[in-house]
Amino acid sequence: MSFVEIETASQPECWRRAAELAETQSAALPATGERIAVVGCGTSFYMAQAYAALREGSGQGESDAFAASEFPFGRGYDRVVALTRSGTTTEVLELLDRLRGVTRTVAITADPNTPVMTAADDVVVLEFADEQSVVQTRFATTAFTLLRAHLGQHTEEAVRDAETALAEPLPEGLVECTQFTFLGRGWTAGLANEAALKMKEASLSWTESYPAMEYRHGPISIATAGTATWMFGTAPEGLAEQVLATGARWVESGLDPLADLVRVQRLAIARATARGLDPDSPRHLTRSVVLTDA
Repeated sequence: MSFVEIETASQPECWRRAAELAETQSAALPATGERIAVVGCGTSFYMAQAYAALREGSGQGESDAFAASEFPFGRGYDRVVALTRSGTTTEVLELLDRLRGVTRTVAITADPNTPVMTAADDVVVLEFADEQSVVQTRFATTAFTLLRAHLGQHTEEAVRDAETALAEPLPEGLVECTQFTFLGRGWTAGLANEAALKMKEASLSWTESYPAMEYRHGPISIATAGTATWMFGTAPEGLAEQVLATGARWVESGLDPLADLVRVQRLAIARATARGLDPDSPRHLTRSVVLTDA
């Protein structure tokens, strides 16, 4: 088995541990009513989008999400949350350095032996969710579960749904599709973005992602036989029927949306395997982007 297969399969137990950890790390995490920004790069940026939307949508405070390189320093925040699996990503470390003494920061990372440990005011370490694969799976979903539990939005049902997502076979014929579009609404729009990235990274697939209501404003034109449109959460009324009328596949489930992301991870691995690719080591990618001066 590849590292990413093993790491994907371990997610239910990681989520349980993260939910327990949230209770002891509450002082480091955003308090209700704080105005916060959440930052990251790549997968961490998309999970930041999901968390920010979930937090603000649940009435716990204004919450923005940014790629670390695009942070608006002219805005004022009570706290900035940085997601960084490696703890070495250049853009994140530079951002934390600029915020030192100006805005309180907290980093969520997997490696306690990296520069982020001293770059942020507070650090939450999810060492049990660290990964050997370049492709992120369990760290991203475990960090989100930690934050979700802190919001009071995590349930054991989500963990059971993840177990279901790992146990049930993928829909027949999905691996053979030539194009994939992922849709979400509210906090699941971030998950849709992450799903598209996962398929690109691991299997070099043609993928796109959109807020679900935007799909009818142009992107549906690419839907046809041999393509798939995957919905995270509840679809807008009539959208499934419109997609099916194009000849494309429509994919949705009654699972918790985070658990549904596990299904996409499995699809990415299956498609990579079918294409003779190594899902642990995608081309042109490294575990962390560390930039050096010219």
